[in-house]
Amino acid sequence: MSLNPDLKPEDFDFDLPEELIALRPARPRRAARLLDLSGGGTADRHVSDLPELLRPNDILIFNDTKVIPARLFGRRLRPDGGAAKMEALLLEPLAEPGVWRALIRPAKRLKEGDRLVFGPEEGAPLLEARLQAHEGGGAARLAFDRAGEALDAAIAQAGVMPLPPYIAGKRPADSADDADYQTLFATRPGAVAAPTAALHFDPPLMEALAARGLRSARVTLHVGAGTFLPVKAAALSDHEMHAEWGEISAETVAAIEEARAAGGRLVAVGTTVLRLLETVASLHNGALGPWSGFTRIFIAPGWRFQSADLLLTNFHLPKSTLFMLVCAFAGESRMRAAYAHAMRAGYRFYSYGDSSLLERLPPSEGVLTPTPRL
Repeated sequence: MSLNPDLKPEDFDFDLPEELIALRPARPRRAARLLDLSGGGTADRHVSDLPELLRPNDILIFNDTKVIPARLFGRRLRPDGGAAKMEALLLEPLAEPGVWRALIRPAKRLKEGDRLVFGPEEGAPLLEARLQAHEGGGAARLAFDRAGEALDAAIAQAGVMPLPPYIAGKRPADSADDADYQTLFATRPGAVAAPTAALHFDPPLMEALAARGLRSARVTLHVGAGTFLPVKAAALSDHEMHAEWGEISAETVAAIEEARAAGGRLVAVGTTVLRLLETVASLHNGALGPWSGFTRIFIAPGWRFQSADLLLTNFHLPKSTLFMLVCAFAGESRMRAAYAHAMRAGYRFYSYGDSSLLERLPPSEGVLTPTPRL
């Protein structure tokens, strides 16, 4: 079904004090606070309490994507031999080899065909591109001078960690972010934003979960920056999500089936995991099966979930698709009350912030599952 045309981004707005935006993660990772909404109440806990909050044979699903250093600082080479500073945030690779969609600054001063170089101001550039076409809203297609593994290696050398704007606007990325903005599970490069719910996990917590009898498995969804942007369309039904590549293996599907057969619940660690699971379930009449491909799934109130029983997730931006998703999963009134409690209690918000454990609403009578836009 289509989204309710009466739903608007303003319906998911709220005021957040700036001092609650986390600029650094908790140390150790598991020391982050956890707002527990899994038992029908509201309890203030810590991520380290997860082994006691979950049950033996529950299975946690993690996203093993790895963030690439997708923020590139460079220069536009002028015809007179001069250069002007610019920067690009890579969003997603396109079908043409060596071509990426990117947000560029200053977009208005850059023209199609401009030659762009990235790397230190002194010496030979590490990477070069031409602005192939503007796409509006500050986005453009950049055609690099190489492709494949050679391009990946050059981006790794020239780029820096793409911290979200609400952090990058307060401080530059530094060497601490190289580790802080990667999860323990990051093995498959391709994301330009971290699956932040999993940033709270460290080896001692994983050992405690295993000792409790918890299971785990991994999927991949290469997170794009568009997932975290506020919706600018006047109505939710007009919003288009950026495409993101994902994969769920036969091994992970078998692990989920085995855990459920033993009475375990499926715990999605992060909205990226939940979006991938829901994409696959929507294509298989509620079942999970091996799958890989691109998804543009957009989840908002009215969606009938078919995969996860619990969701572990951070606190999200006003009017973002992620806040809409958690409202759909746990109930809009419940999430508004939870966010109000979190703000009063001084929880830290966004990527480096604290976490919450949500329980799925019972399915509503007569609510159909929309077909995801893939």
